[in-house]
Amino acid sequence: MSTPVIYNLGSLNLDRVFRVPHIASPGETLAASSLTTYPGGKGANQSVALARAGARVVHIGRIGADGQMLRERLAAEGVDVRHIVELPDTPTGQAIIQVDNEGQNSIVILAGANGEITPADVEAALADAPAGSWLLTQNETSSVGEAMQLAKQRGLKIAFNPAPADERVRSYPAELVDLWCLNETEHGRLHDLVPRKLSADQEVLLTRGAGGAALWRADGELHLPAEQVEVVDTTAAGDTFLGYYLAGLVAGLSAEERLARAIRAAAICVTRPGAMDSIPGTSEV
Repeated sequence: MSTPVIYNLGSLNLDRVFRVPHIASPGETLAASSLTTYPGGKGANQSVALARAGARVVHIGRIGADGQMLRERLAAEGVDVRHIVELPDTPTGQAIIQVDNEGQNSIVILAGANGEITPADVEAALADAPAGSWLLTQNETSSVGEAMQLAKQRGLKIAFNPAPADERVRSYPAELVDLWCLNETEHGRLHDLVPRKLSADQEVLLTRGAGGAALWRADGELHLPAEQVEVVDTTAAGDTFLGYYLAGLVAGLSAEERLARAIRAAAICVTRPGAMDSIPGTSEV
């Protein structure tokens, strides 16, 4: 029997991180103390988190000619990159990230090649999906709704991280989602889409930063506190949390085990600078 695969339709970005004393307000000009470029994008970060958590992951995405470092980095992490397509005349996705002295962040994103993904890209990737596989997606690429439909037609389960929580989310077939993962801000904007009455196969994950995380299932709720750590950078905390949680779900861990493991991984992540580089491996978790 083939091992289930997590197919991640996800963004691939070059993250340009500016260290600032505080997040800039409208009309304000700030002097940054440093600039560092990292491989990133919610999709790429989640693929790396899944791989480091021990899952089999296939990344579905697009890059420009300037994005080779992203494909190479994911491949080095053990991610299957056969379905990352290069577009020679389109820039790779970009993220401009401000990180302040408290470790909080503000992010501006240019979709670039992430906005050129087609349903045919997804269909090609899912053609040989083993039984029990999942589609994971966020809201930083094109073809999200179509991908959900294609995945469900092929018997895959769907995990959805609706970030950014903008109006596009309302056009997606939310009723097909098996696992929602969102933070309190996203839940506040989309609470009418997130099911209140869950089926036996549905779960909702709510991350609360320093307040820990909650898991809602048909058989009840589970709340676990965050670990107390010195925060350096929260950029990839949510991506790390989801990657570890979904990997644990596919691996058959109990609800409490996978939630605790995800919280622990996110706690380690926020003690380090950067996005992808901050995600811990299983030996640390």
